[in-house]
Amino acid sequence: MSPHRFAIGQSVHLKNRINQSDTTQGVYRITATLPERDNSPRYRIRNDGERHERVTTENTLVLVGTPPVASGFN
Repeated sequence: MSPHRFAIGQSVHLKNRINQSDTTQGVYRITATLPERDNSPRYRIRNDGERHERVTTENTLVLVGTPPVASGFN
């Protein structure tokens, strides 16, 4: 079982993905840690502008304030 990298209360963004809708953009807050699925810890996250919470895996999240990773393309 992998340890969770993010803690309850931390602010995160969803990583940019192809075909990602504008509704998934913004800052989310970790509201709960969940058991892992497919070797990736899961989290319950919430955006204050939405009425519902989302469940996502750790590999789709980036901590707010973390500089973006360079793609290597110029």
